[in-house]
Amino acid sequence: MKIPFIALLAIGMASCTNSSSTSHEPAQNDSTEQNEPVVVEEKASGYSIGDEATDFSLPSTKGTKVSLADYPDTKGFIVIFTCNHCPYAVAYEQRIVDLNTKYAALGYPVIAISPNDTTIVPKDGLAAMKERAKEKGFTFPYLLDETQSIYPQYGATKTPHTFVLNKENGKNIVKYIGAIDNNYEDASDVSERYVEDAVDALIKGEEIKTKTTKAIGCSIKDNRNKK
Repeated sequence: MKIPFIALLAIGMASCTNSSSTSHEPAQNDSTEQNEPVVVEEKASGYSIGDEATDFSLPSTKGTKVSLADYPDTKGFIVIFTCNHCPYAVAYEQRIVDLNTKYAALGYPVIAISPNDTTIVPKDGLAAMKERAKEKGFTFPYLLDETQSIYPQYGATKTPHTFVLNKENGKNIVKYIGAIDNNYEDASDVSERYVEDAVDALIKGEEIKTKTTKAIGCSIKDNRNKK
């Protein structure tokens, strides 16, 4: 019997709550706001629209380290902070695969990064990431922020949390920050495709209509923020 997503979400919410989170969990009415205007998320630090995103070198599920510099011919990137255990991230897995399928060939590949402290969430460790990538057929690099130094630099607070970068004069410029779309529960009922709209605008040389949205998901687990 297929378990409805909302039931899986309820089961998984316990793994999304942790006193060492970088920010509060989604409010209880997040699921009812999916078709309402998205509120810009406040963040204490990290990139803003127009900032240059510096490069990184992180271990991947393929056994190598991956950097943005490894993709000299791309026009930009769709960088998504996601993970194995979070039910929101799981709900978006196929959509993340679809984003890479659609846009990698157009010059904007997906780079997925798991940001959680693996001592807090062992399910998000590299070994488990390798199994997940194989099981789901990930066609994009799935990296581990093992020192947890990259996600704070970006200002990511949730899984998933997306940053669209565009190459300009040899620099990776942040052009969009936030959610993938406006309905984490049901991909068939999405009415606003924020990441797709942003990348489509970049490809056409047009202004991005919605540049920042509120990322809905599990808080990133970081033991250094434990009080």
